[in-house]
Amino acid sequence: MEPAALDYRSAFQLAPIGLVLSARRQIVDCNERVLSMFGATREQLVGQSFAVMYPSAAEFERTGARIVASLDAQGPTANYADDRVMRRLGSGELFWCHVTGRALDPADPHARGIWGFEDLSARRQITADLTPREREIAALLVEGQTSKLIGRHLGVSPRTVDIYRGRLMKKYQAGSTPELIHKLLSA
Repeated sequence: MEPAALDYRSAFQLAPIGLVLSARRQIVDCNERVLSMFGATREQLVGQSFAVMYPSAAEFERTGARIVASLDAQGPTANYADDRVMRRLGSGELFWCHVTGRALDPADPHARGIWGFEDLSARRQITADLTPREREIAALLVEGQTSKLIGRHLGVSPRTVDIYRGRLMKKYQAGSTPELIHKLLSA
């Protein structure tokens, strides 16, 4: 007896994580988990820019620049991953999301890609009202990056990063960077 052929379309649609196929930073297709996670209909996402999933246009642009720089630095088999704050379309609620992706054409990272989305809100809540830049710096601090690396990543001076870190420490009532990171991870 021959094994049944795999139905890749059903596997894509029913995957336990959110999956998106993209072209030029636009959503070409997405699965049911993405629709549920972002509180959206197919019509609200397919054919749209990823920008609709971000808290602001500036965060969308900065993240795109970070992705290109990371993929360029890693070479032709590069993958990208980070934790970032995203926006639910239905409610406008902000939530932490783990995003992984891979360019299908490493020579042109935004040409076509496949992206995975995992909702982290069950274990990581947004507890403080943060600015877009504070959210970016918080996410990079959690990754263990230094002020110098964060500054290089974001195109700002390490001193600017330290100022934002200080603001984050005040908002989270943290006495040290390790305490801040602990509070960010448990928030």
